[in-house]
Order: sequence, then structure tokens, then C-alpha cells
Amino acid sequence: MRIAIRKLGNSRGVILPKPLLAQAGLVDEAEVNVENGVIMLRPVKRSPREGWAEASRTIAKAGEDKLAWPEFGNRGDKDLKW
Repeated sequence: MRIAIRKLGNSRGVILPKPLLAQAGLVDEAEVNVENGVIMLRPVKRSPREGWAEASRTIAKAGEDKLAWPEFGNRGDKDLKW
């Protein structure tokens, strides 16, 4: 596939078709670098647990942080301080 390189102010840019971006797993941002003369776009690597801390605070604030299976607790769990 050939695409045009367009002038964007003092820079140049390309418009990538949505299906091509989806196939590469690119959504909102990408990591870009040059390897052996080739411009490489890759999905941004994120921490697998990114956002968990905020989500847990939201769940606790809503009062929905009760044990799913309280009968499977461990001895001494009541003594733990979080």
C-alpha cells in the first residue's frame, strides 16, 4: 500500500487507514523509532496492572470490596491491616 506524505506545518505526516491501525493494535498512541532506515510504529507497552490502584479505591468507596467467597478466608485475615 502506498500513502502520501503530507505537509503539516513544519513537519510531515501520513494518515493511516483505521483497519491498518486496528490490525497493528494501535489505538490512541504509539511508540515510534527508526530501525535500519525503517520507521517502526508499535503499541505503547503498559503495565499489566495499570489503573488497578485507582479502580480498587473506586470499588472500596462504593462499598463493593467485600470478599467474594468469605468462607475461603485464611486464619488471621481479620488481624491484617490494609
